[in-house]
Formats: sequence, C-alpha cells, structure tokens
Amino acid sequence: MRTDSRLSRVLHVLLHMARHDGPMTSEHIARMLDTNPVVVRRTMAGLREAGYVRSGAGKHGGWSMACDLREVTLLDIHRAVGGPHLFAIGVDNQHPDCAVEKVVNQALGDALQRAEAILVESLGNVVLADLARQFDRLCVAGGWDQAARSGNDAEKA
Repeated sequence: MRTDSRLSRVLHVLLHMARHDGPMTSEHIARMLDTNPVVVRRTMAGLREAGYVRSGAGKHGGWSMACDLREVTLLDIHRAVGGPHLFAIGVDNQHPDCAVEKVVNQALGDALQRAEAILVESLGNVVLADLARQFDRLCVAGGWDQAARSGNDAEKA
C-alpha cells in the first residue's frame, strides 16, 4: 500500500524555505519535490490560507514563510495541507447486525482511537523550530551550512 507523504514533503519544503534568502518559486519547489508546479501551488494554498506562508507574484515573487516556527506544530501543518486520515485501517460495516462484526469493529475502533490520540498528541508537541534546529545541526555537521542557507545546494541537505 502506498503511503501519503504530503506532510513529510511539505515539512521538507518549509524547512528549506525557512533557511532560504528570499521567496522560492513554485517551479523551484517542484524541482525539489520532483513534482509539478501546479501541485505545489495547490498544496501551498492551504498553508497560505492558514497564515503559515505567503506568496508574491512577479519577477521576485514566490513563496516565503509568514509564521514564527516556534508557534506552528506538525499537527497544524498536517491540518493545513488537508492531510488524510492518520490511519488507513478501518472497520467493516457490511453486516451491521452480525455479532462478530460488532465485536471486531469495537476492538479495532477502540485501538484506532487510542493510536490516533497518541499520534495527534505527538504531532502537536513538535514545533517547526524543533525540526529547524535539527536541520541546522545536520547542515553544519555535513558542511552544507552556507550552501543550504543560500539555497544553492538545498537538495543535498
């Protein structure tokens, strides 16, 4: 089964944007993610509506950060990009009167609710600034600090 990587990909972009001097075009972001600029604009629109990024048109336009990384959680970003349900596992309701289906659905439903609560709490406890600090440490340790900050070698980091 293919996983939905929107959250991971958007976080990747946001961390690069936070270090980048100036706006990043949809075309630049699309090259980073190996996707289409239209997909980038559609995804970034949800972040813009939530106030996490802003966009500008024209020669010097593009996407830039519009938020304080210390105030935005991974859960906030997940919600802003219209992320899918956190789990693809679900219950079956083809035979609602079947006693077996009822007990199976109850057991699965309870487990999924507990797991989702833990994941939501975890995503809500991590702010973008935490990831940015880890990214900065890796860039410095790997010798990519200046290139990553200027955006010239962003794909390497």
